[in-house]
Amino acid sequence: MTQELAKPAAAGPIRIGNLTVNRLGFGAMRVCGSQVWGEPADRSAAVTLLRRAYELGHTFFDTADSYGPHVSERLIAEALHPYPKDLVIATKGGLLRPRPARWDECGTPEHLRSAVEGSLQRLRVERIDLYQLHAPDPKVPYSESIGALAELQRTGKIRHLGISNVTVKQLDEARRIAPVVSVQNEYNLENRSDEDVLLACEQAGIAFIPWYPLGAGKALKAARVKRIAARLGATPSQIALAWLLAHSPVMLPIPGTGSIGHLEENAAAAQVRLLETDLADLS
Repeated sequence: MTQELAKPAAAGPIRIGNLTVNRLGFGAMRVCGSQVWGEPADRSAAVTLLRRAYELGHTFFDTADSYGPHVSERLIAEALHPYPKDLVIATKGGLLRPRPARWDECGTPEHLRSAVEGSLQRLRVERIDLYQLHAPDPKVPYSESIGALAELQRTGKIRHLGISNVTVKQLDEARRIAPVVSVQNEYNLENRSDEDVLLACEQAGIAFIPWYPLGAGKALKAARVKRIAARLGATPSQIALAWLLAHSPVMLPIPGTGSIGHLEENAAAAQVRLLETDLADLS
């Protein structure tokens, strides 16, 4: 495999609405400080990492206003604005961070309108390529949250809408209000509890963005994963990412890291090809 093919482009393309990106994205949560709170310890290194992610071929960056909060979005703009034409930046809103350990849902129309305006300013764009509701707010009817974002889409501030941390029922409800082009739920070798949501996305042609794609690490230590990795000359993390890519054609993993070494290791997972026997072993 050539050096060039060892990049995210080797995973092939995927459509998000009318946008096309490489099917191995980059999650920009870990460029913030500890506990996804505050500025990184080395801001220059974080900017360098974001630029390296794009150089490697990650054309889909996922972030959120709650990362930092606001830090990740600002760093992306500092590192990459004016943005390359093939780079798609997705952000999310609907969570508040009163302190490091808190992630509080807030899906009121008023908050979401303010959140979108803030993301537009921090990312230095006039329209957000993909805006995702970070999580349903149990205190607010889901239709009101989605309706507010649909209105912002109609005014031209959002190109495409996505949703996150949802059930099939919530996906169906959102789709009755506005076109939904992506779903971002937790999914990995260890946790496949949202297989029904993934199947619904496959049937509708909606991109499925698995957050926490490497899980808590338990699966990476499994004998079967280590055995496959040794045979292919890969790392367990690369096997976990390759499995996601092979498991569904609508899968768009977004591994994140604050380390350039790990960034390059994850990017190389795009070239790993699992055999049918490997997939059966990992099922």
